[in-house]
Amino acid sequence: MPAVSPPPEAFFLPGSAPAGGQRFAVLHKPQAGAAVPGQGAVLFVHAFGEEMNKSRRMVALTARALAATGFAVLQLDLLGCGDSSGDLDDASWDAWLQDVQDGAAWLRRHHPGPLWLWGERSGCLLAAEVAHRLHALDQVQAHHGAQQPAAQFPLHCLFWQPQTSGKLVLQQFLRLKMASQIQKGANKGVTEQLLADLAAGHVVEVAGYRLGPGVAHGLAQASLLKPPPARDSRLVWLEVSSREPVALLPAGAPVLAQWQASGHQVSTEAVVGPPFWQTLEIEDAPALVVATVQHLAGQRVMAAAPTT
Repeated sequence: MPAVSPPPEAFFLPGSAPAGGQRFAVLHKPQAGAAVPGQGAVLFVHAFGEEMNKSRRMVALTARALAATGFAVLQLDLLGCGDSSGDLDDASWDAWLQDVQDGAAWLRRHHPGPLWLWGERSGCLLAAEVAHRLHALDQVQAHHGAQQPAAQFPLHCLFWQPQTSGKLVLQQFLRLKMASQIQKGANKGVTEQLLADLAAGHVVEVAGYRLGPGVAHGLAQASLLKPPPARDSRLVWLEVSSREPVALLPAGAPVLAQWQASGHQVSTEAVVGPPFWQTLEIEDAPALVVATVQHLAGQRVMAAAPTT
């Protein structure tokens, strides 16, 4: 009998203090009749700015595919993003970390089992930091004899086209303003002025987004070079490429080496597809959907060789 696909459930999660408000969430429940029910839970951590909007279709397609194989998948709009409370200039990096932590806690309560933090682009930086937080929280609970059943399960990370340095993410975003200003005849130095404005506590407007220092300062400090402690943990690192030969970008090699050295089981793969997070029209990368499902379901393991 074919799997029955329940419609996704949309609802709001309460935001933690001090930010408060509500966070828009979409839950894809494991499908009835899935080959392996109860595979675990997956929390999606979206990309920044317009990349989030460009990726919504690909994320929805993948979430449905994961649900069909027995995963519960939660999509969450962070503070000031999408349909959640507030505007971008109301947000902070710490508030976003708390949003992801709250989403993970909700999944652990309602769908116990292995937990995957699925980050896309800059969302990988948030996912990695929250993995640190969850590990520390589990350690505290265990020390006080209050180990939660959910914390006994592994915590894994899935990264889509990860951006490894928050400082570079911020600089690339601010360069969008520089490009538009130079076209209007402005001199170089736009990026430096924007950084100075943020350092002074001001909000800057770039490509229609009002970016505040609360997000910018935290983003600038974020890095994937600090892997969370491993506890039977996996890292699945997936990239897409429209160029031949299809291969991982070399920028990720130092990060992969660090995660492997810290004890994580690392699997990597590059598949053919368009850079859907930045294309003019909405595009699909079917090979990425297939690779994601197969890696998480343990049907496809391509271990990364040690890198230097």
